[in-house]
Amino acid sequence: MSEPVSKLQAALASGKFVVTGEIGPPKGVNIAPALHEADEYLKGRVVAVNVTDIQTAVMRFGSMATCHLLLDHDIEPIFQMVCRDRNRLALQSDLLSAYGLGIRNVLAITGDHTTMGDHPGAKPVYDLDSVGLVEAIARLETGTDMGVDMKGNPNKLDGVPKFFKGAVVTPCADEVEPQIIKLEKKVEAGAQFIQTQAVYDPKAFEDFMKRVGHIKVPILVGIVVLKGVGMAKYMNRGVPGVVVPEPIMKRLSDTPKEDAKKVGAEIAGELVRDMKDMCQGAHLMTLGWDDTVPDIIRIAGVNGQAS
Repeated sequence: MSEPVSKLQAALASGKFVVTGEIGPPKGVNIAPALHEADEYLKGRVVAVNVTDIQTAVMRFGSMATCHLLLDHDIEPIFQMVCRDRNRLALQSDLLSAYGLGIRNVLAITGDHTTMGDHPGAKPVYDLDSVGLVEAIARLETGTDMGVDMKGNPNKLDGVPKFFKGAVVTPCADEVEPQIIKLEKKVEAGAQFIQTQAVYDPKAFEDFMKRVGHIKVPILVGIVVLKGVGMAKYMNRGVPGVVVPEPIMKRLSDTPKEDAKKVGAEIAGELVRDMKDMCQGAHLMTLGWDDTVPDIIRIAGVNGQAS
């Protein structure tokens, strides 16, 4: 691993188990509640915080601006970038801008289609996919003093960014082999860490990790905190590659509404505990329930800052 450019890279380079969190910017300009939640429940407990980028294709406050504000709060951000909304010119420009604002971690994502969101008539771009975006980031970093753009234009960059580059994988997909092939391509393109889609089956995750043992970059297992049996049913029905097993479904079904948050945190913590020896970290997606993070970390028996 190259010399660390971020706390996240340094933590993963240490070989210790790390935890990352996630926040979603608001639909509007009132960013204060999201920053408060990050300050109250994530700061000092996780190494870095993902900031979603127009998540589920719903128009929101920007990821880059939120990342910059997190830095002002002494919280290390992971800048999610989706390929859905920008062509390669805008993607590269935003990467340079992000670096100029102090952002050092980037997670490359293809992005949900616009038909899923609140502007279904919006024209999707997808000029690049996630592999192409990782390649673009790596090209900007090429050389010691003279990075190049995607076109390889001879006018070299005046100042070269250096990011810790991440990508995603879906370990529990119905057909996992295409996921492994694409993961190999992402790592070959320059991905330095991997976060997974939500995992609720430790045995399936163990099988996946055995199949990707040849991939020598840190993998963080993703956990979406389940808010109830209705959410679990939706994920089983509508989120490709995510399977909530029947025992968890029954546990959620038997949970009174007033105990939903407590049980959701317990399930997430137990899953991290069961899978922490299979990978190098956990990525917690709390979907607004940021106050569950302290309990999840406690139940999992880990130190999110690098245990």
